[in-house]
Amino acid sequence: MATDLTRPRGNPLPWVLAAGSLAMAGYFGWIAYGPEDHGDPITTSLAAFEKANRLTVFSAQLVPVVTSDDERMFGLLKSRQVAVIPARVDYTLDLSRLEANRLGWDKEGKRLDVTLPPLQVSKPNMDEANAQYLREGVWITGDAQAKLTRSNTIVAEREAARQAANPVLLDLARDAARQAVTQNLSAPLKVAGYGDVRITVHFDGEPTPP
Repeated sequence: MATDLTRPRGNPLPWVLAAGSLAMAGYFGWIAYGPEDHGDPITTSLAAFEKANRLTVFSAQLVPVVTSDDERMFGLLKSRQVAVIPARVDYTLDLSRLEANRLGWDKEGKRLDVTLPPLQVSKPNMDEANAQYLREGVWITGDAQAKLTRSNTIVAEREAARQAANPVLLDLARDAARQAVTQNLSAPLKVAGYGDVRITVHFDGEPTPP
């Protein structure tokens, strides 16, 4: 039985989490278009996000390990391929859904409460250029190898999507989203003259922070 290890151009990343840049889209948009008299904190907050429809708050680097099998000539030729294919998944906020009814202003407490829509998880971006393959079989034809590779990619994408839905990753992404929204709103509110506003952020279905 022959074993063939195809090496990638770079080693695949281990299962690590990469916090997406806490994008300052709102702040830089504010600076670019200049502070204006927007009337109230809610309108000011909405204006901070009006130039950014989508905000990537977190990214996860995943490395699914999958196996595919192939049989030919009535089962006489059997082959197997194990694949390690790095994948990237992004967690984003759809800011177009952030409307006035999702913001609450407590004037006396100088507190702005923001209710976010659910995070959206992107389709896994499979990095096949940096994949590793381990093949086993007495004789692996070109057609068999192509079929195994296609099958590996399909299964790896499905596995990456499953891993991306892990509650631990989702909690980390939500935490990053709360921080990103807080950072994006703090500066415009201060520039608009509201001083140090306490900003609380939660998602649909979560209790309002005390």
